[in-house]
Amino acid sequence: MDGYVKLHEMLETALRQAGEEAGMLLGQGLSATLTDSLAFSKAAYFGDLDDGVFVLSVESREEYPGQFYLVFNLRDAILMSSLLLGIPAPRIKEKQRLSIIEPDDIDAFGEIGNMINGAINTTFQATLSGKSHLKLQGSKKYVPEIDPISAEEPLPDGDYLMFRSRLEMEGHEMHFLDLLLPVTLGNLYDPPPEAPPAAPGDDESVDVLQGEPDGSTDVAVEAVGGLAENQLAGKVGVIAGTTGEDMIAVFEDSDEERPQLLESLTFAGLKLVDATLNADVKEVFAQGNVRLVVIGSRDADDRELAVCIKINALRQERPVPILMCAQRWTRTAVLKALKYGARDIIIKPCDPDELASKVRRLCRLPSA
Repeated sequence: MDGYVKLHEMLETALRQAGEEAGMLLGQGLSATLTDSLAFSKAAYFGDLDDGVFVLSVESREEYPGQFYLVFNLRDAILMSSLLLGIPAPRIKEKQRLSIIEPDDIDAFGEIGNMINGAINTTFQATLSGKSHLKLQGSKKYVPEIDPISAEEPLPDGDYLMFRSRLEMEGHEMHFLDLLLPVTLGNLYDPPPEAPPAAPGDDESVDVLQGEPDGSTDVAVEAVGGLAENQLAGKVGVIAGTTGEDMIAVFEDSDEERPQLLESLTFAGLKLVDATLNADVKEVFAQGNVRLVVIGSRDADDRELAVCIKINALRQERPVPILMCAQRWTRTAVLKALKYGARDIIIKPCDPDELASKVRRLCRLPSA
């Protein structure tokens, strides 16, 4: 598919991150790798389907109004929701065979969808020049030759850009995640270049715009791709929605562990501001442009999670990533942490290499 280089770059980053975070939620190694991008009509896309699918709709707001869709193979959706619910393997296989997705599955998959949407939202907000916000809407199942297709179901008629990611999880057969984006919305996210008017009789200028004499446009594509990457790195600070010196905010009650955590974060080269869990979040955030929040706790209990809630309430439009550190993590604690806004977790005492890897990813810092 020609064009949409910036959009491809954004989605490649977002979906890779989404796979990692969804895998953490499931306690499995999950990867999402963008492999294909094609232009389709709705009729052509659904006419080629052999298996059932599970569709999540996402509303795009602010300066990029519209709707796009995350389309999962139904067996993948059943597998992931069942793993999250702790359903035994024989029952999962039966549900996949019969295309059974129950209300509990839909609720569980909603948590996974929220994580994927959050990763896309964060990347878009960091990269797009205008204000953007994504909100997950409803979901629906579609099985070919069973469920009807109409002008609005399972999604509206029209022409779409399809970005397909290969899903892989060790020990499980996985399929794909397709992101279907109406062409009109794709053009808002990544407008096609406007060719300047050619001077009369100036054939040479037209040749330059169209590419090299042999038809090659590799150099131009690489330049646009590099620009998108630089924009992504250069706008990270906007995520926090504050001004001033870039910083990491550390909330930790332990007087013994707080200095150790601060020392382990010096590699990032950002200003470090520390506080206790009872500190005024607004006062901490007023000290600079918060790129990351690190919350240290013992058991990831409700008191620590309350800090997540305060931070997210303060930064509703421009969320800041939160990394939670705790000595003990249960599945319930992980789910609660992610539900209340944590983007990643780590076990204390923190392994320096693991901490550095997570901080670089969440802050979008260059690799060492």
